[in-house]
Amino acid sequence: MSVSLRSYIFLDSLQPQFTAHICSTCRGFWPIPGEASLWIETAPGMAIHGLLDRALKSTKVHPATIVVERAYGMVMLHSDDKGEVLSAGQAILDELGYEVEDRLKPKVATNRIIRSIEPDHAQCVNKIRYGSMITPGESLLIMETVPAAYIAFAANEAEKAADVRLVEVTPFGAFGRLYMCGKEADIDSAADAAQAAIASVTGQEQ
Repeated sequence: MSVSLRSYIFLDSLQPQFTAHICSTCRGFWPIPGEASLWIETAPGMAIHGLLDRALKSTKVHPATIVVERAYGMVMLHSDDKGEVLSAGQAILDELGYEVEDRLKPKVATNRIIRSIEPDHAQCVNKIRYGSMITPGESLLIMETVPAAYIAFAANEAEKAADVRLVEVTPFGAFGRLYMCGKEADIDSAADAAQAAIASVTGQEQ
C-alpha cells in the first residue's frame, strides 16, 4: 500500500491554551504545557495505526489525539523529552522509507480577520468552539491550511507571538482550521506569526 506523508511537524513547546484545547478534545493521553509534540498525517487514513505502533514500540512517547478517516489519518505524539519525540518521528520516517522533505508542503487556504465582530456573529462562533469565547467588538482570525495537521503549528506559533485567545482549532480532515480572538493589534501579530510558521515549512509541492 502506498502511503502519502501529508503532514510531519515537530513543535518544541506546546503553549498553554493550545495544550488546554488538546486536553478538552483528545481521547488519549493528555499533554501538559511545555512538552514537545509531533503531528503526523497520512493518506490513506488507516495507515496511521501502523505508524503509531512503530513509534510506541520504539520510544516512550504518548499519543494524545488519533483521528482515522477513510481518506486521511492523523496522530499527535508528545513527551516532556524532546529527544524521545524526535526519535518517534525518525521511527515513523524509517517505517515509511521517507525523509522529512518527503512531507507535503502546506498551503494557507484561508487567512481572514473579522474586525470588531458583531454580537450575533460572536454567538454563532461561540456555539462551535472548545476553547475560549469571543465577545462582541473583538477581532477574529480565521485560518485554514491544507494538509490539515499543519494548523497545529500555526496555532502554537500564534499563541507564542501575541496576547490572544484560542477559540477553536481542528487539525484533521480535508482542511485544518483555526479561530483565534483578541484585540485588533494582537490578532494582526498572531496572524503574521501563523502565516510565517506555515511559510517556513519545507516539503513536496502539492
